[in-house]
Amino acid sequence: MWMRARTITSGPSIERDALGTAPARPLDRRFPALARVPRAPLGAFPTPVVDARTLATDLWVKRDDLAGEPLGGNKVRALELLLGGVKPGDRVVTVGAMGSTHVLATATYARQLGARAVVYRWPQEVSAAALEVSRRIERVAQTHAIARTVAGAYVRAAIARLRGARWIPAGGSSPLGVLGHVGSALELAEQIARGELPAPRRIVVPLGSGGTVAGLWLGTAIAGLETEIIGVRVVPRVVANRRRVRRLAAGAARLIQRLTSERVPRPRENTLRIVHEEYGGAYGRETASGREASRRFAAWCGLALDATYSAKALAAVLSAHNDGPTLFWLTFDPRVLAHL
Repeated sequence: MWMRARTITSGPSIERDALGTAPARPLDRRFPALARVPRAPLGAFPTPVVDARTLATDLWVKRDDLAGEPLGGNKVRALELLLGGVKPGDRVVTVGAMGSTHVLATATYARQLGARAVVYRWPQEVSAAALEVSRRIERVAQTHAIARTVAGAYVRAAIARLRGARWIPAGGSSPLGVLGHVGSALELAEQIARGELPAPRRIVVPLGSGGTVAGLWLGTAIAGLETEIIGVRVVPRVVANRRRVRRLAAGAARLIQRLTSERVPRPRENTLRIVHEEYGGAYGRETASGREASRRFAAWCGLALDATYSAKALAAVLSAHNDGPTLFWLTFDPRVLAHL
């Protein structure tokens, strides 16, 4: 039951060995050479899995909302790698929509590392949640501006890069960032082996810039998990599509091979499915099915879902006739919306 799991919602702790040092992450245990890749110590893993069968038949929830402090969510996993080696006084630059949680996470953790965040955003369909995220971005970013267009935001970011700022790709979705989500699949495999949940027949996750879906798709193949990855599209098709996910997964696999000289299993095409029906026609636009999913989720556990990502992914879960265990990957930290 979720309410028993709520005793750990202050955030998962990092398990330590008898000497008091943090052991290797699942990714490093599988590929020891990757332990040499610089990381920023941002997250607290593993994130818990909770039994949600009182919400829907055979449903489980992976709580990546508890991935870090002061802000959880799936972006923490990529940012550990993308911000690896960042020092106090460094500048980092990224882009995203006005209410982008990636931008908020990047600015938050850059500041925690003593770096200065430069963020350029573009307009989106406005909601209360998007406005709250935007306000928080403006509190933690050193430099922030909203360009008129996506292209304009990228041009301004390019100028910052030419001036020495470290580039953090939109959504954290690059082969390096994807490695963080490969690690999450290996983390899940260890939780399954420990009996914390049954092996899921499917994993349902929002599909935006594609890094999380690509990492889970590749990571489950590496772990030998027979599961389908279902990406619920929440952005336009030009951004969220099968070709992009395939390219990100392939890039991450090549990066692992280059760094480790090990062969990396590739995922099968029939283990990736993209659901388009929950999009709603615009990034950030609320949908009736998403509102209903949020209502049911809040009634069940008392936590809010964001309308842009998590509500739409859960709506896809609740509308499907799923056979066998389903894992819903909670990628958004509801604390962002706590006082709305």
